[in-house]
Amino acid sequence: MSQRKRIARGTLATLSGATALSLVLAGCSDSGSSDGAAPAGGGDLVIGVTSDPDTLFPWTATQFQAVNVLQNIYGTLTELDSDMSVVPGLAEEWETSEDGSTLTFHLRSGVTFQDGSAMDSEDVVFSLESIMAEETAAVAAASLAAVESVEAPDETTVVLNLNSPDASLPANLASVNMAILSSDDTEEELNTQPNGTGPFTFDNRVSSQSVTLVRNEEFWGYPAALASVEFRVIPDESAIVSALQSGNVQMAVFDDPLVAQTAETGDVTVEATAQLSYHTLMLNARRGDLADRNVRLAIQCAIDRQEVLDTAALGEGEVTGPITSPAYRSDPQARPCPERDLDQAAQYLEDAGVSDLTINTIVSQGEYATSVNEAQNLQAQLAEAGITLELEVLESGAYVDRWVAGDFDAAVALNGGNPDPHGMYGRYFTSDGNLNPVAGYSSPELDDLFAQGRAIEDPEDRREIYHQISDHLEDNAAWIWLFTSYSYTATTSSVQGYTPMPNGSLRFLRTTALTS
Repeated sequence: MSQRKRIARGTLATLSGATALSLVLAGCSDSGSSDGAAPAGGGDLVIGVTSDPDTLFPWTATQFQAVNVLQNIYGTLTELDSDMSVVPGLAEEWETSEDGSTLTFHLRSGVTFQDGSAMDSEDVVFSLESIMAEETAAVAAASLAAVESVEAPDETTVVLNLNSPDASLPANLASVNMAILSSDDTEEELNTQPNGTGPFTFDNRVSSQSVTLVRNEEFWGYPAALASVEFRVIPDESAIVSALQSGNVQMAVFDDPLVAQTAETGDVTVEATAQLSYHTLMLNARRGDLADRNVRLAIQCAIDRQEVLDTAALGEGEVTGPITSPAYRSDPQARPCPERDLDQAAQYLEDAGVSDLTINTIVSQGEYATSVNEAQNLQAQLAEAGITLELEVLESGAYVDRWVAGDFDAAVALNGGNPDPHGMYGRYFTSDGNLNPVAGYSSPELDDLFAQGRAIEDPEDRREIYHQISDHLEDNAAWIWLFTSYSYTATTSSVQGYTPMPNGSLRFLRTTALTS
């Protein structure tokens, strides 16, 4: 049996439709961390990473490395457990009114920030109102689109008044982009000295070298076993593999299956986990020739997605449509040109009256390993259809800046997934979504469908709405969805108690220990 096939796999098949659909329901009470105590042990864990966080401010973080660090420092009202079900976080319970017009959260007592100050309802109101404020430029602002106002009847109660029911809200509040911050802090302060309520606290940062966290002794749940976690920047993945095999690094998460194969030797084991995140060629439908639907459909028809997957990721993954959430998963065969069709691509270009099409395309180098290979394969395939991709390869920080600004014609991207499809796309493809300038596409029909999907409680009815959303996105080639893949968690034998998650979260560092 090949080494590649020996890598242990955790698949999305474990997320049953019933489990995934339960994410839209209101939460129940929980006496503490839903995942139990960390195993006996302790120690100082070193994780090898390829890039430095581009920000330490959770409301604007989009870079994967920044998110991975910040989700261990900050707390959220709700959390996702290992089954991707919504569980209590800073709120120990919540309930929705019968008419869906209010969502009431009951906060844990005795929670403190890293600076020792108490976390209470005032901080929650401040955080949610700030996320909703346009001047904050929070990346998850659209997830609070149904929130009309936020009130604090007392120190441990927060009431969200909604302009319409929102079945997706409990799951969306679990994102670190919805972190609860102290009302006394500012973005400028937090970018140098994070101040959260999570299982770890910020210790120090050496620019382009490392970020170190230490155990939060005052954490509301079971205390972490690890004394510290260092995210050590090692730009070259082969060097991370060497560091793992020598014991200088005890953990790393790869997205390149070839690198994962080389890592799995001696004392290092690798676990592959199917991801909700998706690889895509994002098109800005508000720029030049891309504003023509026929041009976008020509690009859609000129691409063999399986070839991109095989070339960039050794076939480790699945061709995907827009929605990767298990209960709402898109059918990639339902799109125009489910298989590559150069004749149809040529017809679409003829219908558009376009020839010698050139598309400037940004590509990140350093944030995930397969990006350049994906871009080069897309470039080669589209060239056969008379479409030129001009690739601009950027380091991850510069790429994120351009991406957030919507400053591109096209972008080769790996975007994070979400167990609720509104959390995935509501902020992108609604006219007032805060990331709509990045998405480059919206329509009145989509606005109406997203509003329906957010408001409907019945899981079957929601599924039908999101199938319509998926069809609309594909029929208009808003973007070109390519494939989902695996993350590969490499650990030495001393690492115990860590659970990889389908959304790429490193949440379970809180249950991890190093043993001798």
